[in-house]
Formats: sequence, C-alpha cells, structure tokens
Amino acid sequence: MYVMRFTVIDPSGTVSFVAPCNGLKALVAACSHQPTPTTSRELLEATVDYDDRLGDKVLNGLARFDEYNSAEQHRNFDAAIHLFSADHREHELPPFRVIDEATRELSLMPVKAGLVLFNLAQKRIIQVQNTYAEVERRDRGRIHRGGKPTQQLYHYELPLEWAILP
Repeated sequence: MYVMRFTVIDPSGTVSFVAPCNGLKALVAACSHQPTPTTSRELLEATVDYDDRLGDKVLNGLARFDEYNSAEQHRNFDAAIHLFSADHREHELPPFRVIDEATRELSLMPVKAGLVLFNLAQKRIIQVQNTYAEVERRDRGRIHRGGKPTQQLYHYELPLEWAILP
C-alpha cells in the first residue's frame, strides 16, 4: 500500500499518523470546510465526506494511544517505536500524539511517499516531502467508501487564507 505520514498541529497539540496517500486530498478538502477545522478531531471528522474510514481509523488509534500513554508514562509507545524501527516498519506505527522529543522526531519522519504537515492554527499545509501528488488550492479527488475508490468525485477549493508551502 502506498502511504505517507500526516502530522496535524492544532492549539492543543500535535498528532501524527500514516495513511494511504489518497488521504492527502481528503485532508486538504476537509481544510476547505467552513467553518475551518481548528482541531485535529474536527479535521479528521470532516474527511468522512471524502473517505468514510480515514477519520474514524485515526481517531480510534488516538483513543488507544491515550488509553495506554501519557506525557509522563509512555513506555508502551516507546517499546512500539523500537520494535517497528528495528524492522524498518515505521510506516506501520499506529497514530500517536507528540508527547516528547522522540515522538516529535517521529512525527517529522517521512514514510514511503512522504510527509505533509497541517498547521491548523496558522492555516498552513507544508509539504515536507511529497512524491504522491502536489497539493493544489483547487482540485478534485475520488470518494472512497469501505476502503475502496468509487466512481464519484469530489471537488474542493482551499480558501485564500490557507498557505501551501513546498
């Protein structure tokens, strides 16, 4: 599966996850919603119109992360990082919150097709590394249902206050 890392920064913190590359357009389209999503949860919930699994999968993964980890106690996730890194399977790590320097570094590590940051507070989409498809201010994508593309297309136009950085 062709995947990339997405890291979402909002006023309350940072979350990072790996998802199929088609999630890129779904996340950008979700940024075009009015009112603009201001939290990672709002952004992920807004993707349901474009991909019915993306938001739920990430939010469920974050709930599991929160159940077993905190800023003070995160041995479980540290063990997972070492396990997946030893096998060069960083792209299989579950969604996580940035809670220390190790998770911050991991949230900035491209996987397979790259890394795209979504800074919701500053309304910036930063393509740190993107070999999948250049983010466009106006574009279209294929709706995904049940993990599969449909024949239906969606269109979006990102508001001018959003910056797209290379």
